Amino acid sequence: MRIVVGLEYRGVGFCGWQSQPQGCGVQDALEAAVSAIAGEKTTVTAAGRTDTGVHAAFQVAHFDTDANRPLTAWVRGVNSHLPAGVAVQWAREVGEDFHARFAATQRGYRYVLLNHPVRPGLHDGLIGWHHRPLDADAMNRAAAHLIGQHDFSAFRAAECQAKSPVKELRLAHVERRGDYLLCDFRADGFLHHMVRNLMGCLIQVGAGAQPPEWVHEILQGRDRTLAAPTFDAAGLYLTHIRYPAHFALPESSERWLFA
Repeated sequence: MRIVVGLEYRGVGFCGWQSQPQGCGVQDALEAAVSAIAGEKTTVTAAGRTDTGVHAAFQVAHFDTDANRPLTAWVRGVNSHLPAGVAVQWAREVGEDFHARFAATQRGYRYVLLNHPVRPGLHDGLIGWHHRPLDADAMNRAAAHLIGQHDFSAFRAAECQAKSPVKELRLAHVERRGDYLLCDFRADGFLHHMVRNLMGCLIQVGAGAQPPEWVHEILQGRDRTLAAPTFDAAGLYLTHIRYPAHFALPESSERWLFA
């Protein structure tokens, strides 16, 4: 049978989602926990990879197993074997036509940025920070240039393994809530470091170092070296994954602090 689970995790203390030889990936922790409940070695496949230090308020993964367990075992049982900072929130049985990665039609990220002269203490590692005042309206004008289907080579990491740099960005929006900026991005898919590279450029605009039109020039130039540096991973969260309606799965978490 095929089981799909929704989970959340802090990226702090892990070397990203993907399994690593030293066993430091979130995938390693989840596979070990699922295998303990299944009584057999089990491999999990996620909707998307997250880098070192990047968090997930909503990640989806599936695995195949011959073990007949109640769905609660794939939640509370698995959680009893997971380290702090990772927790399965729900589990469903699905057909073999479901694939956590390839069946997803949209993914979304939120960058949580503290815009304050003093760096965070309590939320260190969980939010980004910029000390100079940022103009959210200017950032939104810049973000508007990114909407649609484009070649995002200018915002792609050199080590990106995606077959094509062309993605359709469906949402890019900045909302100010007091000292915080909540920056949301949704697309059919994302390139390696794409959101963090977009954030670097939007912050340049928000700080007044560049006009909003500069982002359009960077996009059209397709030259990563002309864009802003990659921004800190700390404030980035995977928040949204959409599947075709017939799978009847949630798209996001309602539990998250910054929802």
